[in-house]
Amino acid sequence: MTQTEERTLVSFDWAMKHILRDKANFDVLEGFLSTLLNEEIRVLSLLESEANQQHDLDKYNRVDLLAVDAHAQILIIELQYTWQPSYLKRILYGAAKLIVENIKVGESFDNVRKVISISILYFPVSQENDDDYLYHGKTTFVGLNNGKPLRIDMAKLPKPDKAGQGAVAGPGEPPKVVNIFPEYYLIEVGHFQNIIHQPIDEWVYLFKNSQVRDDFHSKNIQAAKEKLMVLHMSEAERKAYEQFQISRASAMDVLAGQYQEGKEQGIEIGKEQGIDLTKRENARKMKAKGLDLALIAEISGLSEAEILAL
Repeated sequence: MTQTEERTLVSFDWAMKHILRDKANFDVLEGFLSTLLNEEIRVLSLLESEANQQHDLDKYNRVDLLAVDAHAQILIIELQYTWQPSYLKRILYGAAKLIVENIKVGESFDNVRKVISISILYFPVSQENDDDYLYHGKTTFVGLNNGKPLRIDMAKLPKPDKAGQGAVAGPGEPPKVVNIFPEYYLIEVGHFQNIIHQPIDEWVYLFKNSQVRDDFHSKNIQAAKEKLMVLHMSEAERKAYEQFQISRASAMDVLAGQYQEGKEQGIEIGKEQGIDLTKRENARKMKAKGLDLALIAEISGLSEAEILAL
């Protein structure tokens, strides 16, 4: 058995579907989330996700995992393989939908829960020449006159509940900045250059290469290496994983074929439009020179009515 085989790990989408849903493996999720968010995250439970997809292509393209942490925050981790023109709008909708679904009609708005959306993307959102792979978006309120962030008047806030929701600053602490709105993290795996600068890079390396190096030290990353190792699978699990890989590859081939077909159709349409523009420009020049209308039509291939309209 070679060293490479010993370190082969399952793909992270398979792990999200089958391995990380086991409470015994929450430490892997906690390690990733704590490293990304730069705070200690303890996963209490998983919620039912919409993304055990019914569509044959989608179920291999997109995987969601919904976690609830000790702060009662909802964290949605989404892995996506193919580009969608309205992707950013969709993750906005997803966060808003989670907020609405997790508060009952008529319930106090104090119980609105914070949502953190994390997207592991195997397609580019940013422009090709952008040199980052990790993006963070959030809502901030800034004074238009003084440029300072909005801080909450603590006297107007509710007392903190058992889960820590609505927690206020302690005596002598400065007022806290508003921090209830959804936050978004985009991880563009393809833009990552396999260079480790900070702890989160070790997890992105795992997403890209399905490997964890022995010198990685971020929280629970070595636990991920141990629990995601292919060789630890039973024979039935390994066969199921192999079938999953084959099915996903077939689905990706179909999507790639559709993309290529659309691209070729676009090229043909562009050529036709270019030829038509050239005809019209030549006809316009001949018309400006005073050539006979019938002659221009014969040379350009345009109708006399089209030429008169130029």
